[in-house]
Amino acid sequence: MMIKKVFVAVLMTAALAGCETQTEGQQRATTGALIGGAGGALVGQAIGGNTKSTVIGAASGALLDAVVGSATTPQRRGEQLCRYQDRYGRIYTAPCDDRYYNGDY
Repeated sequence: MMIKKVFVAVLMTAALAGCETQTEGQQRATTGALIGGAGGALVGQAIGGNTKSTVIGAASGALLDAVVGSATTPQRRGEQLCRYQDRYGRIYTAPCDDRYYNGDY
């Protein structure tokens, strides 16, 4: 039993250490997956009452909340890319200028 606790502690430490170098979107997706997985497991167990329902609920909750966490990450000003066309007709992408943020595009 003691080995199991040590193993879980090592896994949790490794999971948290991996969060240090993540971007904000990745951190939100990871947090969403953890919370969604736990919540989904509880709901799956409450509805089905067996292991299969718990696993399906955990997987569904983790996937859904990871997507929501990643999609709801706010964009910082200057990180948004816009498409521009130069005077020769070539299209390129670059960070958006003030026209984009002011709605004058």
